[in-house]
Amino acid sequence: MGHEVADAGDGAAALLAVGKSPPDLVVTDMMMPVMGGAELIRQLRCDPATAGIPILAASGDSHLADGADAVIAKPYAWRDLVAVADALLREGRNLR
Repeated sequence: MGHEVADAGDGAAALLAVGKSPPDLVVTDMMMPVMGGAELIRQLRCDPATAGIPILAASGDSHLADGADAVIAKPYAWRDLVAVADALLREGRNLR
């Protein structure tokens, strides 16, 4: 779909990766080993260097994704995920 994607196996690895090379968008699951999505979002929002990065959370329970700019309900179609990601990339944190 024209996007460069990097992945991380868990929230802690994602936090390290974002710190080394800040992305234009973070897409996270909420249920991950080592550090879950809620803690990843909290830590990204607390750091001025990463606080402005739009975050898309995938969750079966949107209440778990507090602090995310958009939430896509699981299960989802990949086209829906791409559509929301594209909107966040266009609109930034102002999507809501």
